Amino acid sequence: MNAIYVRPMIASDIPLLAAWTVELPLMQRYRLTVERASQQFETALVQQDILLVADVGDNESACGFAWCLPKGGFGRSVYLRLIGVRPDRARAGIGAALLGAAEQAAIAVKSDLLLLVSDFNTDAQRFYQRQGYTQVGALPGYVLPEVSELIYWKQLRTP
Repeated sequence: MNAIYVRPMIASDIPLLAAWTVELPLMQRYRLTVERASQQFETALVQQDILLVADVGDNESACGFAWCLPKGGFGRSVYLRLIGVRPDRARAGIGAALLGAAEQAAIAVKSDLLLLVSDFNTDAQRFYQRQGYTQVGALPGYVLPEVSELIYWKQLRTP
């Protein structure tokens, strides 16, 4: 198995990340385009959000990413806005490595982390539960009218 390296995102990662991110079924449901994904990543870099990228081995760069907003969860918690893994690298531990690195970055800012998971995304729900997250609420129709966004939360350290 190849080693997974998590590092800060840089501007030159954006074209590759945007290209495969829009191919994810979840992102297609939310109608994400390459242009919008690129613009959102670029804005996040300027705003100094927590942006992490996973490379695998010596020759596979930007196979996954995690994006956290330091003050995004009610102005009190770090908010994991997006996490994604290139489809052909799914179930290889990349998501867990990225989430672990995101949690470590979040600890430096706040004591907990919040995230939203679409009600239909049962694989993601199981993933976050395995990582110690608890569903604490739901927001019906928050992003799309027919979808509830489930709120997951994890205490990272005692405040």
